[in-house]
Amino acid sequence: MASTAISRSISDLEQIGGLNGMDIANVTDVSKATVSRWRTGTKKPQPRNERVLADLVYVVRRLEDYYTNDEVRTWLYARHPQLEGQRAIDLIHEGKVIEIFQVLDRLDADGYL
Repeated sequence: MASTAISRSISDLEQIGGLNGMDIANVTDVSKATVSRWRTGTKKPQPRNERVLADLVYVVRRLEDYYTNDEVRTWLYARHPQLEGQRAIDLIHEGKVIEIFQVLDRLDADGYL
């Protein structure tokens, strides 16, 4: 297995974020097999998917300071009042991460959520 930045990112999402290949496939709109190819380095994601992965990794890494792996996954999939009832994973998929960053900044400042 080739160790690339993308494969390391996917590994982080699985280990830190409690996500699996299907979760990553759903958020990037690709098949689970494509995620597997990214993981092995036999294929690179398109720029849009690379951005989605980078945003997802950023959010997961910030959440790891406060939550366990399972809790990070739950946080991503839960509806949040601070996100007007939306799910963080859906906003990441849609490229609307600024709202999530604001919630994370409040978490850093106040230690709640």
